[in-house]
Amino acid sequence: MSEKQLNRFSVISKTIDGHMTIAEAAVSLGISERQIIRLKQGVIAEGASFFIHKNTGRKPQHAINDKLATDIIALKQSENYKSANFKHFQELLESHEKINISYSALHSLLTQSNIKSPKKRRRFKPHRRRKRKPQEGLLIQMDATPFEWFSSSEKFSLHGAIDDATGNIVGLYMTKNECLHGYWEVMRQCLLNHGIPVSLYTDRHAIFLSTLAGKISIEDQLAGKVVNDTQFGRAMGELGITLIPARSPQAKGRVERLWETLQSRLPVEFKIAGISTVDQANEFLANYIASFNAKFSVEPESTESAFRSLSTKMNVDSILCVKLTRSVDAGGVFSFYNRQFKVITSSDLPLLASKAKVSVLVGPRIGVAVQFKKSIFQVLPYIKQKRPDKVAAPPTSKTPHSPPDSHYFKYGHSLVKKLTFEDNHNDILLMLESIFLKKYA
Repeated sequence: MSEKQLNRFSVISKTIDGHMTIAEAAVSLGISERQIIRLKQGVIAEGASFFIHKNTGRKPQHAINDKLATDIIALKQSENYKSANFKHFQELLESHEKINISYSALHSLLTQSNIKSPKKRRRFKPHRRRKRKPQEGLLIQMDATPFEWFSSSEKFSLHGAIDDATGNIVGLYMTKNECLHGYWEVMRQCLLNHGIPVSLYTDRHAIFLSTLAGKISIEDQLAGKVVNDTQFGRAMGELGITLIPARSPQAKGRVERLWETLQSRLPVEFKIAGISTVDQANEFLANYIASFNAKFSVEPESTESAFRSLSTKMNVDSILCVKLTRSVDAGGVFSFYNRQFKVITSSDLPLLASKAKVSVLVGPRIGVAVQFKKSIFQVLPYIKQKRPDKVAAPPTSKTPHSPPDSHYFKYGHSLVKKLTFEDNHNDILLMLESIFLKKYA
């Protein structure tokens, strides 16, 4: 018996022996007189055992049986579920093992078995949270994170975008490194599955914002100088999406917390599904987004969506690509990265004038194409024909020319008297006098 039960038994015994009244016992134990009478009758009938609960030592009917508890602990320690946190493990037991157990019961069972959750708990830091947007589609947060998704030392970058109002993932795509192609695919999923959002919240990566941004002086700005958009910024401008660069990771905390959740869950999901390559992961992620949103999304304040629907005339592939300007010659040929391409024209497309400025589109889905006056032209590789080399004349043997004996070069020297320093100086002085001292009429 506990100390409290012993104290009650002692007081009730005094009332039975007549050493204490029922009123005094009620004040002493802090209970009503009616309870004292009930306890007194129980002790008279059963003795001190009346204070011991009848279920003491019994196993509750709703308790987990020993075999099930052993199976759950063995599953948690297995290779597939070892790195899953407790909440994720509960969901995996229900979906893969058909075991339904409450989180509190599972937590108690695992902690009593000295099993700790692999998810680290940080010390809580109070801060002011930014209020969610009232409508879905008003703000999309986009980012990428490198991580060892396949339980190996090699890291891959997962690109993703999340809606600020609902917490719904609108796109996920994995590549080897953080790159423009990964963000193109995320935006493609968002556009095709949800529509065109109003604004996009990103970091200040060179993919989104030029490295020269913020470096232009006030004098240059007053002179009208601007920084050119990146290829991603140009595409968002064509779609009418406002690009907002964040100045800290905390500013886009919604997508940062998404990475914390996915880094805890996806490696376990990949291991169970036997996924070990990027292509397999992207195929899995296309279906995983719906199940994730069903668990973690919230209802927005307004039921009206701010996503704009895609126009039927809008070609997504011609927007989510790299665009560079080139000039075509009279034959419709242009140079691009040391290669020549020829534009394929048809009767229903406008003709290209000589030296016309065209936009060359390059992307993984559109390949290489040309855009001119809102029309898309296909291109073919073009190899210019080389001109035949001129046949060089056979070399001729040349003999040195020797002048004949009658040439002045041979006999002329003998006609001129050679002067030496031994000649008469008087003759030289007379010559100089006739040249410089003669009188001019």
